[in-house]
Amino acid sequence: MKRFILGVAAAALLSGTAMAQEFQPAVVYDLGGKFDKSFNEAAYTGAERFKEETGVEYRDFEIQNDSQREQALRNFARRGANPVVAIGFSHANALEKVAREFPDTKFAIVDMVVELPNVRSILFKEQEGSYIVGKLAAMASETGKVGFVGGMDIPLIRKFACGYKQGVIETNADAEVFQNMTGTTGAAWNDPVKGSELAQSQMDRGADVIYHAAGGTGLGVLQAVADADKLGIGVDSNQNALHPGNVLTSMLKRVDVAVETAFKDARDGNWTSGFYTLGLEEGGVDWALDEHNEALITDEMKEAVAQARADIISGKIEVHDYMATQDCPF
Repeated sequence: MKRFILGVAAAALLSGTAMAQEFQPAVVYDLGGKFDKSFNEAAYTGAERFKEETGVEYRDFEIQNDSQREQALRNFARRGANPVVAIGFSHANALEKVAREFPDTKFAIVDMVVELPNVRSILFKEQEGSYIVGKLAAMASETGKVGFVGGMDIPLIRKFACGYKQGVIETNADAEVFQNMTGTTGAAWNDPVKGSELAQSQMDRGADVIYHAAGGTGLGVLQAVADADKLGIGVDSNQNALHPGNVLTSMLKRVDVAVETAFKDARDGNWTSGFYTLGLEEGGVDWALDEHNEALITDEMKEAVAQARADIISGKIEVHDYMATQDCPF
């Protein structure tokens, strides 16, 4: 009898382990890797938080070139990973192909819409968060000249730039905004030397606050700004701690929340496909205030940002969406 009970217990344990292993979420990062201190790392943070809270392991892969996108997505699907979350718009073509091949696998993609019944598309209102940090840049600038350094020259990054410029100009109509993009290929996300050079060029023209939306390239922007004792603005993840006292704030794009929510929804049976757009109201974007930058943010700045946030959410302030018109009127 004792042997029988032990056998049943062992079988139950094995069964429980097998059931736990049936849920295998996965994430495929974009170029730049999961420790880029920015976009990809936000996704990694969300996956790690899910693991810590649930005890469920996840799998991930860092692509090294564009040709690996389809291979990575397909390999995860073949091995039973579900859901599979792709980080970045560049995965769209590969994801559409693989999602058709594996209709029973749940997929999610950040920053692009893939219209398939098993795909969740997650978009953000980056222009709203960029408007907020643009207002802070204008209020912090002593020269009236500020800058923006983008990564790959694509409409998505011009969406950041336009929202930022609107925030600057609607705070100080006489301000001047310099803008540079790093390149036209995926390499533009991981070129900190070029980022540093572009930031230096803008500072040479008088910019004393520079916002970047450039992934790993932005690390060079923040370094150059700190070396010159000017102010930088981080993006996606909270980058305030990279150079305390020289990062005015960071525009938070909550890719971490998107990944964590996708994992939880799939695990809990709450999965929905379709597309979702997350802005200030939904907690998808925001600005960062912590011990690393609190000395740089005055009460006046806090009040101005709080009012701007409320006005954007209510619709009193309409932040221009470059993606909708392919132009920036500011």
